Amino acid sequence: MAIAGLTIIGETINDSVPSTKALFDAGDVEELLELARFQDQRGAGYIDVNIGSRPPELMAELVAKIQGATSKPLSIDTPDPDIARAGLEAYDPARAGGQAPILNSVSALRADMLELYRIQPFKPILLVSEQVVDGQSRPCHTAAETYDATRSLVAAFREQCAGATNDDCILDPGIAPIGSDTEGNLHRLITAMETIRADADLAGVHASVGLSNFTVMLPPKRADGSPLKSALESAFLTRAMPLGLDMIVGSVKRKYQLLEPDHPAMVCLEECLKASGFDVLMRVREFYS
Repeated sequence: MAIAGLTIIGETINDSVPSTKALFDAGDVEELLELARFQDQRGAGYIDVNIGSRPPELMAELVAKIQGATSKPLSIDTPDPDIARAGLEAYDPARAGGQAPILNSVSALRADMLELYRIQPFKPILLVSEQVVDGQSRPCHTAAETYDATRSLVAAFREQCAGATNDDCILDPGIAPIGSDTEGNLHRLITAMETIRADADLAGVHASVGLSNFTVMLPPKRADGSPLKSALESAFLTRAMPLGLDMIVGSVKRKYQLLEPDHPAMVCLEECLKASGFDVLMRVREFYS
């Protein structure tokens, strides 16, 4: 059952997914369309489309064909301006009930991609987990840096994209694997979201993360078969949704749910937020054992 107020951007049509990469390599467009239909039927609000480093013409072709297979709006997912342009030019809002596509993702170093808004209005995913230092992209290590990156990118979007409002912005504050979080990324993320939430000038912005990244490299279940990946992901949703997280790039196969405070996954997450360094890893290991 879907969580009320949470929009899932279906993650499967992505070249970084091994099974999907095999379909791309084989040129099996029909199976890619089946992935779009399946995610549509399972409740995805958007269908992500990431072709990797393949030619822009493939993105244009795929956008058109997927829009013939589903009426869900698309998320054009690429850091390459030429691929993004091809996808936006091919996108037909009328086939998605008038809804604009998402462009995933725009960082401070790639802010010139906002100029593509003139071709086709879109909702950008603004990668606020990155900042520009001495002309180079660097990760935000603190909540304050994440907040500053947010203010800067949202301002750039509103300035460069005529008619755009906060409601058209989707922030991605970045989520890292909890199983290797020795640098306090989870604490940075939650604290940044609290700060953003309190800023009236940012009222109405949306927030999204690639939720599958949170549990990457962790076993999906205990030896007794009890699910753990989905439980930790649900714990994160329970903690982050009140702070403005209302979208995720995720799997329609996952059974996301809001958890009670005494659920073991919630207890684990809260204790990880209070811990630091290798103590976080030990707490996750304890949860699995």
